Amino acid sequence: MTSPGEFFPRMHDESARLRVASLNLFSGRTSRGLPAGPEALAEAVGRLDADVLGIQEVDRDQPRSGGTDQTSVAAQALGAGWKRFEPTVLGTPGEPGWTPATGTSSVGPAYGIGLVSRVPVLEWHRLRLPPAGGRYPLVSPGRPPRLIWLRDEPRVALAAVLDRGVTVVCTHLSFVPGVNLRQLRQVRRWLEGLGVPRPVLVLGDLNLPLLPVRRSTGWTPLVSRPTFPARRPGVQLDHVLAIGLPPGSRVSGETDEGLPVGDHCGVRVVLELPRP
Repeated sequence: MTSPGEFFPRMHDESARLRVASLNLFSGRTSRGLPAGPEALAEAVGRLDADVLGIQEVDRDQPRSGGTDQTSVAAQALGAGWKRFEPTVLGTPGEPGWTPATGTSSVGPAYGIGLVSRVPVLEWHRLRLPPAGGRYPLVSPGRPPRLIWLRDEPRVALAAVLDRGVTVVCTHLSFVPGVNLRQLRQVRRWLEGLGVPRPVLVLGDLNLPLLPVRRSTGWTPLVSRPTFPARRPGVQLDHVLAIGLPPGSRVSGETDEGLPVGDHCGVRVVLELPRP
């Protein structure tokens, strides 16, 4: 684990530098599945020290996480003036009674993804992704781990157009094999037709390793290291990918295995774009 100062070396042109990161919050729990609290969440986000942060498995007003608005906690920890929480589930996922989110409802417990930014956001865009039908097995962390059967949840992709001429997209794809690949292709087609400024940086927990991600999109990976599980990562599920990266760009990417929140490693990239 490196400190922010060590990880982000001094660049010759501060105005061209953009630091982006992604973290699966695990609803504000530790890698062992224990509640961590908003202070630990703020510490984890602060250690990533990103200009733009994408977060997944985000709780808002959930009893299990103390009613915290976790997107707001992340924004405050970074000193970020722009934030957006995008719910995918109203209620508590994995428990009876939850329903798919169809808007940006600000009432009641919800779960989804978020983007927070220190850089001004000019536009927001959203793509909703349908879930698979039926129930599917998922390994729940614990001692010992246990197999549980869950309904797949709807997913969403959230894009922020920054005033630096860069677009950042956060998403969290299905854990169901094949469905996640289909959703990734939907995101690719959506971005091709959206007409947002390039480069585009796509980040998040894709629930897919690097090889099928590259083959199905052609996007450029900026990090290539295992990210899951956080304590002893063996597979890369979390990514930062670039579309339309201009020649002469400089990139440094890394993971952080030691964060106090999340069952995935944090992923972070420092990007220096050439002057026009």
